[in-house]
Amino acid sequence: MAAPAHSTAFRWLRTGDEAFAAMLASIEAARKSVRLETYLFSAGEPGNQFLEALLRARQRGVPVYVLVDAWGSQDLADSYWEPLRNAGGEFRWFNEKTHRGFIFRDHRKLLVCDEQTAVVGGFNLAPEYAGDGVARGWCDVGLHLAGPLAAHLAGSFDKMFTRAELRHRSFMRIMRTGAHARISGPDGDLLMSGPGRGFSTLKRALRNDLRGARRVQIMAAYFLPTWKLQRSLQLVARQGGQVQIILPGQSDVPLAQLASRRLYRTLLAAGVEIYEYQPQILHAKLILIDGIAYVGSANLDTRSLHINYELSLRLENPQLAEGGRQVFAENLAHCQRIGEEEWRASQTFWPRLKQRWAYFILARMDLYLARRQLAGLR
Repeated sequence: MAAPAHSTAFRWLRTGDEAFAAMLASIEAARKSVRLETYLFSAGEPGNQFLEALLRARQRGVPVYVLVDAWGSQDLADSYWEPLRNAGGEFRWFNEKTHRGFIFRDHRKLLVCDEQTAVVGGFNLAPEYAGDGVARGWCDVGLHLAGPLAAHLAGSFDKMFTRAELRHRSFMRIMRTGAHARISGPDGDLLMSGPGRGFSTLKRALRNDLRGARRVQIMAAYFLPTWKLQRSLQLVARQGGQVQIILPGQSDVPLAQLASRRLYRTLLAAGVEIYEYQPQILHAKLILIDGIAYVGSANLDTRSLHINYELSLRLENPQLAEGGRQVFAENLAHCQRIGEEEWRASQTFWPRLKQRWAYFILARMDLYLARRQLAGLR
């Protein structure tokens, strides 16, 4: 059976330098609209380059919309955006003043230009992401796309832009019914997740795709999957499939690294291969399941699966997945494999205790506090 034709063109972005260059080029080429959404935006480079590019777009008469999470970018002064506002651009902080719901953040990273081109992935607009991920800068992965799928991403941005202040009646309805949604098209599925009721579209899609999978490769900055997802990964390995996971050898959130290591023993015993990335901090979010690629802002952890607003693309495209495997292989070359016997021998009482506490805080307490805040918002 012939593979389905895709009207959206895709290109992997392997480094921060590649991602920023692609994003800036898209903004410069925009003639109808620019939509930019990020969790972390820092003054300096490359942030200043983006602000200048956005101002040039406004000078061409292009509508510009920018959405930045207030918690993730709390060190950035509001006055930074005055030039854009004065030029007629629209800027909003996400969840700047809602104290009862401060735990719910916009963790999405998205650029859409003219509803025709888009960039998704894990890259924040901050200096630590610039570089090649080996000699300089954090290791991350993104995807550039051109075609109809970009219009769906633009619609997703518009919904988040409307919700930004978290004081609308529409937001309260979302909190009651859930922010989870799946938009399916011939080129791929757009998976949106967030707080509130409803089954996570990302969890459901992953569990369905893992059934009967033969080859699974994951790069994850923060790795605390649900028990059912853990079992699904173990089952693939136990049934003779290959499961390879790249996790941080060094992390910007040491507590998250400790919590992830709490899972190593069980995964290794099931035959899952675990590697730790060595040269730089790993911030990538990439999942490859046979001929399917997942890419976006979501980590495989409690916060991304249950608390934050996230955006992922599920792309059933064997050619794209093969390109993703090349990206995976390039990063695997810079990893250290974790051996089961060596890991067991290294796990004395104190490391195990720290891992248990970290797991309890991030997998249990974080979710408990989020549910308490959600209940207070209803």
